Formats: sequence, C-alpha cells, structure tokens
Amino acid sequence: MGRTDESNIAKLQNKIIKCKKCPRLAKYIAGIKEKYPSYWCKPVPSFGDANAQILIIGLAPGRFGSNRTGRMFTGDSSGDFMYKILYEIGLCDNPLRKGLPWQVPTNANDGLRLKNCYITAMARCAPPQNKPAPQELSNCFNYFEEEIKLFKNVKVVIALGKIAFDGYLKFVRADLCVCPIKKKDFKFFHGATYRSKNLPHVLIASYHPSRQNTNTGRLTPKMFKDIFKNAIEYCNEIH
Repeated sequence: MGRTDESNIAKLQNKIIKCKKCPRLAKYIAGIKEKYPSYWCKPVPSFGDANAQILIIGLAPGRFGSNRTGRMFTGDSSGDFMYKILYEIGLCDNPLRKGLPWQVPTNANDGLRLKNCYITAMARCAPPQNKPAPQELSNCFNYFEEEIKLFKNVKVVIALGKIAFDGYLKFVRADLCVCPIKKKDFKFFHGATYRSKNLPHVLIASYHPSRQNTNTGRLTPKMFKDIFKNAIEYCNEIH
C-alpha cells in the first residue's frame, strides 16, 4: 500500500482521450458530434479517488450519457441510479451542494466527488447499440491493464456486468504471476463474490445499473446498495 502517483493517472487519461484505435467508434462518435456540437464525443476518461480501495468497472459510455457529458456514468439513468446509492452510503458527495438535498449529477463540472472509489470502464467510446465489438474491447483492454497497475490501494473490484467481470479476469490471467485461474471457476451472477489467494483483489459481481435492469426490477436499489456495503466491509477487513 502507498500513495498512487496521480500524475501517471492523469497522463494515461490524456492518452485515452486522444485515442483513435477503433475506426468504427471514431466514425460513430464523430457523427454524433456533427449533430450535437456541444457533446463531448471523445473517449471518456476514468474518474474518482486515485487512492481508493474500491474500483468500479463499467462497460462503455452511453450515447446520451457520458459521451455527452465527458464523465463516466453522468447524464443518463444508469448514473442517476448509481450515484444516488454511492451518496447514500458515503462513497460520494458534492462540496458545492453542502447542506442541500441530493441532486443527480448533470455534467463533469458539477462538483461531484468520489470518496474511496474510482470508476473505470472496459470501453471508452460510445458504441452503436451499446455493443462494443470484440476487437474494440481488446483495444481498450490495454488501457484498463495499464490503469489498474497504477493503483496502490485497491482492495475490492466491483464488476458491473459480465463484460466487466470477464475483463477483470482476463487481466488477472494475463498479467499476474499467480497460480493459474480457470474461467469456469468464476461464474457471473449478481452478488457473486470471489476472495482467493489467486486474485489480487476481492472480486464482486453486480448487474449493470442499466435501464433494462433497473426498470424491470432485475436490479433494485437495495440489491445495488448491498453490493457496495459488502465492498466497504471487505475493505475494513483487509489489512
């Protein structure tokens, strides 16, 4: 454990923002930019407390969410759902609204601050139909791989959805000199928790807070909040 070098985090985010590795995605978000000039429409950088103990992994920016605002999980229903939960359990606040009721985040400059958590994603550009292609995920994985190695204090990883879950396991298999892990030993389901000497972090799986899950009751606020409560408990246990 130690302090994360935030300058290295910032350099990586600047590199990500300039990325054009995926022609299909670059063309897609450029087309959105033509129609909506005020939109961010670039790869979306990670966001949060660089010395956090909890790392949250999402899938990809939403066309009208973080692709519009330039900050992860900001500007759409997924973020509205998630940030309210994080606020309620003390993992985010907004110093600009001290003493005022909670208000959903609206833009990258609204004062929202994450506390002891950091948000990243397996894909950085908004994909058509919210579905990045395998090669696009592979291109972005290199950034995820570089980023996660920079963190000094992460104890718990929360994977929002199966793609994030599989991406984290890919990192473990590819980069860490530990006993080999077998994919079949790691099943994705909501609340699945893996704590093993073969993993560098506690891994917790959660359904993604997408509208398809939250509007249908597949993912309720209580279910989601329990994921983060458990993560906090694990952080307190691990020394």
